[in-house]
Amino acid sequence: MNGAESLVKTLVANGVNICFANPGTSEMHFVAALDAHPEMRCILSLFEGGVTGAADGYWRMARQPAATLLHLAPGFGNGYASVHNARKGFGAMINIVGEHADYHLKYDAPLKGDIEGVTRGVSDWLRVSQDSLSVARDGADAIRAARDGNGQIATLVLPANTAWESAEAPAGPLAPTRLHRPRPDQVAAAAEALCQPGAALFVGGAALFGDAARRAGQIASATGCRLMADLFVPRIERGEGAVAIECMQYPVMENVEILRDIRHMVLLGAGEPVAFFAYPDKPSTPAAPDTRILDLCGPRMDILWSLEALAKATGADASPPDVRPLALPELPTGPADPVKVGQAVGALLPENAIIANESITAGHPLMQGTLTARRHDVLNNPGGAIGAALPLALGAAVACPDRRVIAATGDGSAMYNVQSLWTMAREHLDVTVIVFANRGYQILRGELANVGVPSVGRNAERMFNVEDPVLDWVALAQGHGVDAVRVMDMDAFNAAFADAVARPGPFLIEVVID
Repeated sequence: MNGAESLVKTLVANGVNICFANPGTSEMHFVAALDAHPEMRCILSLFEGGVTGAADGYWRMARQPAATLLHLAPGFGNGYASVHNARKGFGAMINIVGEHADYHLKYDAPLKGDIEGVTRGVSDWLRVSQDSLSVARDGADAIRAARDGNGQIATLVLPANTAWESAEAPAGPLAPTRLHRPRPDQVAAAAEALCQPGAALFVGGAALFGDAARRAGQIASATGCRLMADLFVPRIERGEGAVAIECMQYPVMENVEILRDIRHMVLLGAGEPVAFFAYPDKPSTPAAPDTRILDLCGPRMDILWSLEALAKATGADASPPDVRPLALPELPTGPADPVKVGQAVGALLPENAIIANESITAGHPLMQGTLTARRHDVLNNPGGAIGAALPLALGAAVACPDRRVIAATGDGSAMYNVQSLWTMAREHLDVTVIVFANRGYQILRGELANVGVPSVGRNAERMFNVEDPVLDWVALAQGHGVDAVRVMDMDAFNAAFADAVARPGPFLIEVVID
């Protein structure tokens, strides 16, 4: 057994059986070890951002970390943005990054880079294996780190010689780690604060879906507080029967108004709300200056235990949560626009779907149109690095093969990880892609105005639009093996979307928005 084989056996023994990969020469012994273990599903992406983004989407839905396989410092660098998004969303993944053989590093070969410098900025845990006998233990430590704190980014750098040299037995199954919990007096203080006028319970992480969200909803009903969350949360349950959670908005001054009457804010699984960017003469944090903020449970603490303790302290067991009704929009007609597309998706969305949303300027109308649709989950982009939707949808579809996944994206942002279409086709994943083709980075026009620039000149216009030539998303999709259609009006969109969510495999709809 060599080091690579001991690592694969350690991964499999601990339930890590998905590897999103873009390997190179330095990883060939690890590739051979993966090949000898067919119980490990290996999924190729043609760009490293697709690898790491898919691992993020897989974690969000499976709640188990996947492995990634990346080639040296430049390969990890190509996947950096999606790892950043995952880390900002407290996601988990186990990055296996190949490195030159340790004795080869001194020669400064063309692909040698500062691998520790590149990986450290977005890794919660980082280690370089020193020899083949250490690889299995290092792999076990990486798995433990990825699962700790409700999900972390673990990166193991594997020099090529540690992969091919002899090793001993792999590491066995790991015992679960225990999360930190708030003190009883902190729980009591939070319970008291939530019963005061102008109180809000601001939640994140696991409190946004499933039984934990319902527990949070019971606490809000029992105390009369507002139940709130950030806008770009990694995962939130919505639609019929989902707990009614009030989400923040993108513009900071809108959030100032939303939080104007809040005097007591209890944080549970979330940090204090903050503006996405700084703007001249606008605040960085939208909460009122006299708001009392109680940080009961951080995102890496025991969210489920904290909810139970808070529910007990507030007597919430008998209080039913406020949930969303089923109220399907009418199917719109006429020329296509984001509001109508949101309504059509809301009317036609299948039960238990997953929406990976990075539709930027079309995002708000899409979320409004689907708020009272059939029950579904939404995956957002908590890190803000563009290009998340397609690989997130890919990973979610791997994690949940029995659920329809919708990837909603702008035409500019979709180009960052367009290669994910090929992987969707190769893996026969049930993903419906909606590309809002407004021919530009329209969000940047608003951002220019937000910093006090009232007009757009030639240079700015050339940086904001994606015209001349116009992107042909039907051709791009078909070139990656995905069937596609372009629509200009809502009758065509309604028919295309209804067909796409009913057929197996991926399908792309380009919606032209003038």
